[in-house]
Amino acid sequence: MEFDLSQEQRMWQKAVRDFVAAEVKPKAHEVDVTGEFNWGAVRKMGPLGLLSLNIPEEYGGANMDAVSAAIAIEELGWGCGSTALAIAAHNGLGITPIVMFGSPALKEKWLPRVADGKHKLGSLALTEPGAGSDLQGMKTRAVKDGDEWVINGSKMWTTNASIAEYIITLVRTGPEGGSRSLSQILVSTDAPGLKIGPPEKKMGLHGSPTHAVTYEDVRVPLGNLIGEEGNGLYETLSTLDGGRISIGAISLGLARAALEQAIAYAKDRFAFGQPIANFEAIQWMLADAATEIEAARGLVYRAAWLKQQGRDYSQAAAMGKLFATEMAERVCRNAIQIHGGYGYSSDYPVERLYRDARLMTIGEGTSEIQRVVIARRLLQA
Repeated sequence: MEFDLSQEQRMWQKAVRDFVAAEVKPKAHEVDVTGEFNWGAVRKMGPLGLLSLNIPEEYGGANMDAVSAAIAIEELGWGCGSTALAIAAHNGLGITPIVMFGSPALKEKWLPRVADGKHKLGSLALTEPGAGSDLQGMKTRAVKDGDEWVINGSKMWTTNASIAEYIITLVRTGPEGGSRSLSQILVSTDAPGLKIGPPEKKMGLHGSPTHAVTYEDVRVPLGNLIGEEGNGLYETLSTLDGGRISIGAISLGLARAALEQAIAYAKDRFAFGQPIANFEAIQWMLADAATEIEAARGLVYRAAWLKQQGRDYSQAAAMGKLFATEMAERVCRNAIQIHGGYGYSSDYPVERLYRDARLMTIGEGTSEIQRVVIARRLLQA
C-alpha cells in the first residue's frame, strides 16, 4: 500500500497552498462580513487549473487526477470555506455532467469558457421547495416544442447561480413518474424567463452565493440536453458521488484551519500562570482533532483514489463525506471551546470556521442520506 503523495502531487499541493495563502485566506474574513464573492482570487485560478480540475486538456482544462483535485479543494477549504464551496460546486457539479455525459458540441461551447477565469462559473440546480433529498419528487418540467425545450418550475439553494454562465437543471421530461422521467438540461443564465432570486441569508458561507431560481417558459435548444433523455437521475447521482469527495475535502481544510488556530491560541493564552496548552483537557482536544483529521483524510482520499482507478466509489464517497463533515463540526466546536469566550467572537476565525463547517453535513446529501447509501450497500452484499 502506498500512502505518500507522488512528487507531482506534492508540488501541486504546495503550489495551491501558496496561492491560497496569498490570495484566498487573507480575504476570508472580509468575504464573510461583506458577502462579496472573491472574484479577485478566482480570476487568477484559471491559469493555475483550479477552475478546470476535471476538464480534458483538449477543452482547455487541467485534467487533474481525482486525488489531486481533492488536494486542491482541501487547500481552498483551509483558506476560505465560501470560496472553496463555490469552486468545488463549479468543478464538481457545474462541469462534471458536461464532461461525463455532454455532447461534443456542448463541451466545445461551454468548457473552455468556464475554465479560463475570464468568464463566470458553472452551476447545477437540483433542490426544489418541496423536494430536497427526494429527487424523484421534483416538479420542474421541460416539454418539447419544435426544436426547443420549454422549462417551467422553480429551484432553491442553487450554489453559484448569480455567478454562473449556465445552470444545469434537473427537470422532469417524461409524463410518467419514476427514475426514467428525469433529465438534465443546460440553461444559459441569460435565457429569457430565467429569474435568479436574491442571495439567501445563511448562517455561514456568506461569500458563496446561493439563490432560488425560477423558470417561466424558458426556451433552450434541444441540443442542450445533457446525455440521454430520461437518464437524468443516474447522471445526477453519479455527479453527486464526486461532489461528496469535494465536500469531504472542504471539511478537511476547515478542520485543519481550526486546529491550527486552536494550537496557536493554546500556546499564547496563559491561565493559572502557564500556557493553557500545558493542561491535559486542552491537549486531549487537540490530539483528538489531529487524529480525526488524519482518519477523515484517509477516507476522503481513498474515495478519490478509487474514482481515479475507475472503480466503484459510491460507498467510499459516502463514508468519506459522512465522517469528514461530522468530524469538521466537532473539531471547529472544540476549537471554539479552547478559545473560551473569545472563540464566540467574530474577531477570531474559529467562529466563522464553525459556521462554515455546519453546512457540510447538509449539502450534497445530508449525513442521514449518506448513512442510507452506506447501509443499502451493506445490506446488498
